[in-house]
Amino acid sequence: MRTNIHPTYHPKATVTCVCGNTFTTGSTQEAIQTELCSNCHPFYTGKQNLVDTAGRVERFEAMKKRTEAVKQKRTAEKAKKQEPSETETTPEEDTQAKLQELKKTLENK
Repeated sequence: MRTNIHPTYHPKATVTCVCGNTFTTGSTQEAIQTELCSNCHPFYTGKQNLVDTAGRVERFEAMKKRTEAVKQKRTAEKAKKQEPSETETTPEEDTQAKLQELKKTLENK
């Protein structure tokens, strides 16, 4: 194995965050500067804000409302088609009505 090719390992390297939090870890650098740590990261602190720059949430909710309206309209149309209307008669009723009309015309003659 070659000697002197690996960087020196510092078992007590200091990590310093912008928020002021410091802790020690093992690293090849003696001091590490970071912008976020577990004390100030929004995900870990519970202060995470969802940024909706393109209005995607509003567009999704509008699309969802339109879809629900179309579904309700279709179910209403299906229900209307399935229910027989009062003016619409069945073929048997039509033939009965025609027979009665024929009887009345024959009786009048």
